[in-house]
Amino acid sequence: MKIIEQKELGTPADVLTLKELPAQNPGAGEVKVKVLAAPIHPANLLQIAGQYATAPDLPSVPGGEGIGQVVALGEGVSHLQVGQHVFLAGVGGTWRDELIAPAASLIPAPPGDVEQLSMLAVNPLTAHLMLTQFADLNEGDWIIQSAANSAVGEMVIQLAALRGIKTVNVVRRESLLEDMKTLGGTVALVDGPDLVKDVAEATGGAPIKLAFDCVAGQTFERLAETLGYGGSIVSYGNLSGHLPQTNLMNLITKDVRMRGFWLAKWYETASAEDKQAALGTMVPLIASGQIKTKVDSRFSLEDIASAVTRAAASGREGKVLLMPR
Repeated sequence: MKIIEQKELGTPADVLTLKELPAQNPGAGEVKVKVLAAPIHPANLLQIAGQYATAPDLPSVPGGEGIGQVVALGEGVSHLQVGQHVFLAGVGGTWRDELIAPAASLIPAPPGDVEQLSMLAVNPLTAHLMLTQFADLNEGDWIIQSAANSAVGEMVIQLAALRGIKTVNVVRRESLLEDMKTLGGTVALVDGPDLVKDVAEATGGAPIKLAFDCVAGQTFERLAETLGYGGSIVSYGNLSGHLPQTNLMNLITKDVRMRGFWLAKWYETASAEDKQAALGTMVPLIASGQIKTKVDSRFSLEDIASAVTRAAASGREGKVLLMPR
């Protein structure tokens, strides 16, 4: 059994190593799964470097989601079958070629693109939850988001388009504008000092009900200023590395609400029914190919240093996947 092990905090390419362990068999109530695909997310890299909200218990195996295939059943397991594909969200330590997990923690996966299904539990779910938890959005309503070319941002565009919700998609490079429109974005703009004016012109002054920001700094302030009365801005990241700036007068006079979203906390606090409902909404859309996440590149476990280096590089065209098999 091969795993990616982390023994200390630091630059991912420097502190991650490939390690081989003796093969294991599942015990009672457990399942042995071979990992087919596992994505590398920015949050993974931040946690490995010790720059995330929570630190890993070292030594550890990174990876928070993926998809695998059942290869052996422990005693008493009846709801899964050998050969069946399963989601690995919530199992932990998915950067490996095999794992043993409690059968109760595994959710059967439908037929479909293995790569797309391996990425379901983080970015698509984040986009879905942010679109449904912070405002009552109806067809024709406007929302705005920064870093619209990110994996979450592109998923927001696709999900909003399916519901007839109009999107203003803010990016940092002009070369990305056409891609945002091709995905289904209503408006695409480059961030800058004139963003508030540009948004008003592009939308005809329509009230914007909701904003998603993962950049912070001045971008947070500009997005908040585009909101209509009673609008909400949801912060879910900090790509700029700066504290979010706020125009207090805008906050007061337009009753702007500032919210935060962290998927790890949602997984921790949501009921089993809420989790099943959210996954039940997203699984058919991804399995059918109605919504997709771009894949930039694929790496074996042996190439982990190259994989995490690529995942951290600017200018990527999608997600980096670990393909242990």
